[in-house]
Amino acid sequence: MNFRQQNLIPLLYATLSAVFFGSCAPVTKYFVSDIEPLMLAALFYLGSGLGMLTLIIGCRIFRRGKPPSDSPVTIHDLPYLAGMSVFGGILAPVVLMYSMKETQAATGSLLLNFEPVATGLFAAFIFQEAVGKRIWGAMGLITMSCLLLSYDPSGIFGLSLGAAGVLLACIFWALDNNISRRVSGKDPFSCIMIKGLSAGLCTGFIAILIGEHLPSYVEVPMFLLIGFFSYGGLASVFFLLALRSIGTARTGLFLALSPFFGVLFSFLLFHEPIHQAFPLAFLIMILGVYLLVSEKHAHIHTHVPLVHDHRHAHNDLHHDHVHGSHVPPVSSTGEHSHLHAHKEITHDHPHKPDLHHQHEHKI
Repeated sequence: MNFRQQNLIPLLYATLSAVFFGSCAPVTKYFVSDIEPLMLAALFYLGSGLGMLTLIIGCRIFRRGKPPSDSPVTIHDLPYLAGMSVFGGILAPVVLMYSMKETQAATGSLLLNFEPVATGLFAAFIFQEAVGKRIWGAMGLITMSCLLLSYDPSGIFGLSLGAAGVLLACIFWALDNNISRRVSGKDPFSCIMIKGLSAGLCTGFIAILIGEHLPSYVEVPMFLLIGFFSYGGLASVFFLLALRSIGTARTGLFLALSPFFGVLFSFLLFHEPIHQAFPLAFLIMILGVYLLVSEKHAHIHTHVPLVHDHRHAHNDLHHDHVHGSHVPPVSSTGEHSHLHAHKEITHDHPHKPDLHHQHEHKI
């Protein structure tokens, strides 16, 4: 894999995450008519968890005893997975569903655009991720494009308890996005399986507790399938794969493009008219994406000694360690995972805030 491919593949993962997530609302509307919100979220998460479990079992059968390329989830990862489940899988959807009952749809749609902004703010100021002027500019442009796309002049915008709840849900999802970075080097299918099953069961219990009912047995498989592909399923797997290479703020910005794909899916499935602001919003979004993907970041930096376990190849500047006999063989793509050590090194090369470049920057 050459340097150009190493840079493009994470961007492809992030784009696929936005595509799958953006398809969730219109596809759900196409296949189903009416279901109570928390039960819907519970079935989506259960679908993602059960789908990942099926893939894991299938991959083990297909590998026929060969070790997986990705690093397995360990007990040390459970606190982060718990945080992802609590903030992103339980608190955020529950708070959002209750808040939207007190908030106009147009207002809620606008406020939900706060999630990528909150994700970037947390990444930069709390989790110390490198976010330069170019990324701040991309964040501003992409957020502006989403605001244009979701603006409804007939909606009444006002700060209310419901509106504050929508913003709080965005904060919970932003925390989920940043916590997810801590397990982005691990097997993404296992991470999403654990998050999906735990969040689905807890949210389902809350839904039943407040009196919501299961849909018809005919509809349940469809909800589970939608969850597997979009709401917390493959969309989240691609999100984790992008996280490990380009960091939280940048991946979160790509996920902010999902409303555009939602508009396209709505047009294809329902022939809904395109929002009159779509051309302008699309141009602004393209400019924001250009700032995002054309970022060049290089400076002298020091890698402190580090011992960790993740999927890696040996054709980069960071994995020159010697293998013992116990190390698993590399896959067909030249990658494998095992516990390995990095010595302290100081060098200068283009990089993103990936698993090996989480050094401090002056903000």
